[in-house]
Amino acid sequence: MTPETRSPYLEPTQESGRDFMMRGIEGEVVMLNLLRFRDVADYSATPDLEPDTPLSGADAYQVYIDHTLPHLRESGGDVEFMGEGGSFLIGPCDERWDMVLLVRHKSVQTFMSFASNEAYLGGMGHRLAAISDSRLLPIIARR
Repeated sequence: MTPETRSPYLEPTQESGRDFMMRGIEGEVVMLNLLRFRDVADYSATPDLEPDTPLSGADAYQVYIDHTLPHLRESGGDVEFMGEGGSFLIGPCDERWDMVLLVRHKSVQTFMSFASNEAYLGGMGHRLAAISDSRLLPIIARR
């Protein structure tokens, strides 16, 4: 099954959210984000956010980042790394990711507070319009 034929992952499931919370993570957590963008952003789910002229998925994601950063930083989190992806050196040769992000949160609780912030959620439509697939892996520093 190629990345184009499998179902995309755009949001956490109830099961994955429960498993994340059950891990009992203490202290900082870093979220590894792998993102694949649409050629043209699809605002059909959030037409109220759609710009007057079409945007690429990458440009719509930048709108999302610009909207998100103040809320993220207010919660004590920040983007530690943002870079252009591509094909794997070790991994499936038919899989590529356009962007890689590392986002640090002080704790699971501050992450959950950020992720449920109504002002932040008001711009989530830009993320959903931008991406065709994603992965989000919580990472815990070894002590």
